[in-house]
Amino acid sequence: MSKDNEILVSLRGRLVNGQFDPGQRLQPEKLRTDYGCSASTLRETLFRLSTEGLVDFQEQRGFRVPRLSRKLQHELTLMRILLEGEGACLSIRLGGVAWEARLSAAHHQLSHIEMRVGSEPPAGHILELWSNAELEFHQTLIGACDSDTLKRTHRIIYNQFRQQLITTGQKFVFIPENVEQHKAILDAALDRDEPLIRRRIHDHLARNLMQPEAMPV
Repeated sequence: MSKDNEILVSLRGRLVNGQFDPGQRLQPEKLRTDYGCSASTLRETLFRLSTEGLVDFQEQRGFRVPRLSRKLQHELTLMRILLEGEGACLSIRLGGVAWEARLSAAHHQLSHIEMRVGSEPPAGHILELWSNAELEFHQTLIGACDSDTLKRTHRIIYNQFRQQLITTGQKFVFIPENVEQHKAILDAALDRDEPLIRRRIHDHLARNLMQPEAMPV
């Protein structure tokens, strides 16, 4: 991996995992000291991340972390439900035993980490492992859909969704129901039950939807 890509991956991870405050200004001149590179390299990286929706850019005002928005969170949740539901159903149709094995392995890893973070105060490295394991499970779920566009779009939406949920003031909230819901999604996939897996995915994400009375008029 090139130095520029290493910086991109690192900064993306920091943005997604709540290492900056919502609305915080991101100054290339200061960030460059973290990475030992030029301000122009950081500026280009921030421009790239703005195309993924992880950074806001305005002329004369520079780069900022997106502010929290319940409306945006609602829209991102709907997109995740649609993309993961369709991707999972296509994977059920097109994926074979190898896909089932990869999904089972990804779930085993995620389940193990979820049990750890649910039983003790999680350290930073455990949180990073948990974040990566959850992403791997959901990516593997749609991994056999044979649509690069769907998978690429899902990754962008997933990162924006996670950025909205995890902030500097609330880096981690363990939700016990997630353990059961991930297992229910796995079981529906292995049973190759398309209507059921759509419901399981919806049930897993529905808590992040706005309530009808809170919807803007």
